[in-house]
Amino acid sequence: MTHHCNKRVEPSRKPPGYAETGAEISLNRIRTPQPPTTKPFNKSLWTFSTYFAEGFPYTIIRTVSSLFFRDRGMSLEALGVTSIFGLPWVLKFLWGPLIDAYSSKRSWLLFCEAFLVLIIVTATILSPLLNAIHYIAILFFLGSFIAATHDIAIDGYYLEALNQAEQAQYLGFRVMAYRIAMMTGTGVIVTVGAMIGWSWAFALASLIMGALFSLHSVILPQVCQQKSIPRLSLPFRQKHAWIIGSIAATLISVTLLTNRSTNFTPLTNNLPAIITLSLFAGLILIWYSKKRLQQLLHDNPDSFYAKSFLSFIDQPKIGAVLGFIILCRAGEYMLSCMYSPFMVDLGLKTHYGWISAGVGLPCSIAGAMLGGWAISRTGLKRTIWPFLLLQNLTNIAYMILALHYADLIGPPPPTEEADLSLLLSVASIHGFDQFAGGLGTAVLMTFLMRLCHSDFKASHYAIGTGLMSISGLYAGVISGFLTAWLGYGLFFGISFLLSIPGMAMVFFLPIHENESTEEQIA
Repeated sequence: MTHHCNKRVEPSRKPPGYAETGAEISLNRIRTPQPPTTKPFNKSLWTFSTYFAEGFPYTIIRTVSSLFFRDRGMSLEALGVTSIFGLPWVLKFLWGPLIDAYSSKRSWLLFCEAFLVLIIVTATILSPLLNAIHYIAILFFLGSFIAATHDIAIDGYYLEALNQAEQAQYLGFRVMAYRIAMMTGTGVIVTVGAMIGWSWAFALASLIMGALFSLHSVILPQVCQQKSIPRLSLPFRQKHAWIIGSIAATLISVTLLTNRSTNFTPLTNNLPAIITLSLFAGLILIWYSKKRLQQLLHDNPDSFYAKSFLSFIDQPKIGAVLGFIILCRAGEYMLSCMYSPFMVDLGLKTHYGWISAGVGLPCSIAGAMLGGWAISRTGLKRTIWPFLLLQNLTNIAYMILALHYADLIGPPPPTEEADLSLLLSVASIHGFDQFAGGLGTAVLMTFLMRLCHSDFKASHYAIGTGLMSISGLYAGVISGFLTAWLGYGLFFGISFLLSIPGMAMVFFLPIHENESTEEQIA
């Protein structure tokens, strides 16, 4: 397989006869051939290892750290402040263009992994100290930005190293690796910390990250030539650094202040969604000013940061694309909000663990792997609608289950055992839900990958995944009220109805098989 890499071209060095028209003016790109890889390692191996490396530090920073801080006596109020660790994953679309513009995705990936090893090793050294939680909290806050940047680099590398069919084919390995990484963090690392000591736990985590760094430095092929730094003036670079830094500092300050008062709890809890809504509003403004921005970019072709956002919004049928991205998971989000309370109210909280891990996890991985294989064989256009329909039909299955067992919903007697038929029904429907969800994940991730322009793969994928979480805001707000008002059965039925607009948008999407985004635009 031969890959291609895109290089940035100065305006004065255009090839003879080259004419810029339409979106080409805003993108200002040409293609150059890329040398073949020299180490043809198994793609499934490095796909698995890179996405394990993506999920593992996320779990350490977002989940394991909370257990460590609480175990070492951190107050609940202070523990709430650590929610700022999640902000970089919401804000990462801001510096996604920088990952595309400077160096290669492979270099960014290895740099971030080396930095994460250093951070976890430092946590190992600091953990025995009396004031360790304060130092490690600062350390993990820094690590959250490195880990989020690491995610951008991995997603961009995956898009550059594989063609469209392979991107779909290896989706299952991505899902499986990420889930196993999370289980390793919450299972192995937490167990070692609780039973042996947190120094040993962080030492083991650093060994795992170090092994991943060493492995990737050997097996990851050079799929793209090293990019030279764009010729930007120093004030221009400083301006973008100040903008990104100011936005991040403002949001962090708001989070710290609102965590001090319970009056602002709703704002704090919904801050990620508010940021995502701001991203959507910004893209709409870019679309309305598209022609003006294209002219500005033509006059100032070095504005790579603006190009990344303009090239995302300057796509065929962008209204349908944005509508689909925002609405496609509305029904799924609503179902996921009420699944856990539904299990508790059915009297199955003691069975929640084995149903989720023993049934749901393997079914989810199987669905993602089968979905990726089917897309690579038959194409996205033939699979996207039936897979999304299967994903949303699980809401109907839960509706039938809730209506059938309506008499059992409520606090059960302490000594009453769950009925075997109920257990089998719930386990079967949950397995179907997770399997169909894996199919849906495969088509949605593939669609987002197809949207990414070759010059801005990392930033476009970060924008797309950020927009997809918008419907989660409304799902979280209204799900509880609707369930309390209508009951679980009718709520699950309504959640299916709310999934229909997203499925309907499929028929308006510009899906072209074996055709890159830039070819669709041209």
